[in-house]
Amino acid sequence: MEQNQLDRETFTCLICLDLLNNPVTTSCGHSYCKNCIETHWDGENWKRIYSCPQCRERFIPRPVLKKNTMLAALLEQLKKAELQAEDVACDSCTGRKLKAIQSCLDCLASFCEKHLQPHYDSAAFKKHKLVEPSKNLQENICSKNDEVTKMFCRTDQKCVCLICLMDEYKGHNTVSAATEGTERQRELEERRENIQQRIQEEDVKPLQQEVEAINRSADKTVEDSEKIFTQLIRLLQKISSDVKQQIRSQQETEVSRVKDLQEKLEQLSHTEDHIQFLFNYPSLPALSKSTYSSSNNNIRPLRHFEDVTAAVSELRDKLHDVLRGSWTNILHRLNDVDVLLPGPEPKSRAGFLKYSFEITLDPDTAHTRLLLSEGNRKVTGISQDQSYSRVRDRFTNWWQVLSRESLTGRCYWEVERCGTVDIAVAYKNISRAGSKNECGFGNNEKSWALECSPYSFHFGHNDIWTPILAPVPSRVGVYLDHRAGILSFYSVSETMTLLCRVKTTFTEPLLAGVWVGSTKDSAEFCNL
Repeated sequence: MEQNQLDRETFTCLICLDLLNNPVTTSCGHSYCKNCIETHWDGENWKRIYSCPQCRERFIPRPVLKKNTMLAALLEQLKKAELQAEDVACDSCTGRKLKAIQSCLDCLASFCEKHLQPHYDSAAFKKHKLVEPSKNLQENICSKNDEVTKMFCRTDQKCVCLICLMDEYKGHNTVSAATEGTERQRELEERRENIQQRIQEEDVKPLQQEVEAINRSADKTVEDSEKIFTQLIRLLQKISSDVKQQIRSQQETEVSRVKDLQEKLEQLSHTEDHIQFLFNYPSLPALSKSTYSSSNNNIRPLRHFEDVTAAVSELRDKLHDVLRGSWTNILHRLNDVDVLLPGPEPKSRAGFLKYSFEITLDPDTAHTRLLLSEGNRKVTGISQDQSYSRVRDRFTNWWQVLSRESLTGRCYWEVERCGTVDIAVAYKNISRAGSKNECGFGNNEKSWALECSPYSFHFGHNDIWTPILAPVPSRVGVYLDHRAGILSFYSVSETMTLLCRVKTTFTEPLLAGVWVGSTKDSAEFCNL
């Protein structure tokens, strides 16, 4: 059977009605997918009689089936010859079209393997130009004269046929299409080589230099970090040694004092001279009843060095808190290593949360009408001044507060607000006292602020405030890419609605900030 005469229905399994898969043939001559006929016979196990689903011939015992290799080979040919949607059909096939393997620019037709054979066998086709299968061969025909466009007019930059060349294109600068194609391919190759060279010079070399710089920086950072941690370990070891030495020294002093007292008591107890006894007795130190009264279980025993253990435990807990915060900061700095190309801004909340940054507020910057709570993560406006210490970092005119943490690299945080607040970032050197433009968030070149009121949004920088037409959410997400100079504010949801985005150049690290409009208004940095 020839390839172009293969019929899909001939090779269809009558059980699953699809092309045969791993074909087997029964002794009655009918073919099925091996899995299909085996499943069919599994259902007949209870009868011990097995039948052909097509002709109903019976088999006893159950036949052992083997793969029909010839049928499998024909099926493989059929699958290869089947025309897909993206394939070019053979123009010579009648009935079901097979896939073309070549197109002829002279015949302006495409051919399958069988119908292409004359181009290889016959001398008449030896000079024909064969190319990859193309669906656009008709574009090679002149629409005016129905002739093949074999010439190229450089004057009008278009392909023309020979009749057009003798008529309306007479006297134009023309060459054969093959010559023009060869010339343009040569130019294209030169451009490609130039592009490759530019890529090598402008992209690859800087990238290689950047790789070397990254490796040098990483190696030096590892070396420096090891030195710093070694110093920390030595410091802790020295403190531990000093504490141990002090405990032993104090232990020796106290034990010696107790033994000395024991000796004096012993001597005094054997003094028979009443005058000497009365003379020496007042010089003895007063003894605590709890020290020696073992019969009274309600009396607390004396504490010896337990307070030292408590103090060391307190030091451990404080160091643990400091190291945990420092480790978070170290991880953030590590995640910020993106040297040449900043990553794209995330689209979903899950993407933003990869850059989540824990922010706490600095009480030394809070205006006295602001109350900090929830671990210095929430700020609320109040009617009475707080008894904060007087420090120069505190805002004195504006109800504002800044974060403890400096912001660099890529950071994301969320603020849950109630009432009118400004959600802001600012340089550390922003003024803490003075006029509106000197220290108010968004009113100077050192700060950027999103003003959120119950009914509207405004974005401010350098005292230029722009209204934002969007629904007012209770939770606002802030995304900062310090290196790329991007600051974005979002209405928080799974899809994240952009409220506004700023593209600028940040010249130094930033601090997160909040301005509270009045009493009972509040803003809380969310725990992400």
